[in-house]
Amino acid sequence: MQVILADDQAIYRAGIARVLSAEVATEVVAECSRFSELMEAVANFRYSVVLFSSSLAWETHTLLDRIEQAGSRAVMMLERGAELEESIGVRLQGVVTRSVAATQLIECLYTVAAGGRYVRRGLVRTMASPDDLGVKAAQRLTPRELQIVALICEGLKNKQIAHQLGTKEQMVKNYLRNIYAKTKVSDRLELALFTVRHRALAEVVEATRLELVRSA
Repeated sequence: MQVILADDQAIYRAGIARVLSAEVATEVVAECSRFSELMEAVANFRYSVVLFSSSLAWETHTLLDRIEQAGSRAVMMLERGAELEESIGVRLQGVVTRSVAATQLIECLYTVAAGGRYVRRGLVRTMASPDDLGVKAAQRLTPRELQIVALICEGLKNKQIAHQLGTKEQMVKNYLRNIYAKTKVSDRLELALFTVRHRALAEVVEATRLELVRSA
């Protein structure tokens, strides 16, 4: 199964890509951050499953026309509190929320790739509630810890993180222990997935990542 992944948030996109890369039968053939890139990828990679964020699809019906012409299938990731228009919903093969668990996302993609539909509109209502866990995690983490989370989500190892932040590898390990305790995760993969699933935290981490890029 080849997947085109489109989301305008780099941290979230990287986290989803990591989840999909763990699946032997799944290949992410394109990662897109803009609508124009997504339209081009759909044209270039036919017969794909197109996984895209609702925030990125400025002209959804135009995008769905292109997906149908390419013989591909569409899965939309809904933003928190977003409402799915009936005219769009009937054209989608899959609908999930951005907080979807990794197992559910994989189930959705395989179902859609096999010709089925995975549209769970009831989940839209649950997204209207505040992301309390994400908010609390973002408040508990120090600026340095947020930098480390951002680099973890980009796939960097402890030695690489230490080099980029100008500190020692042992200090990075110490920070990670504190981060794991504050977010209640046990390893770096769980940390990346936790960040992906909680948009309030992901937004802060993304802003931190951009600050690191600018200061590099």
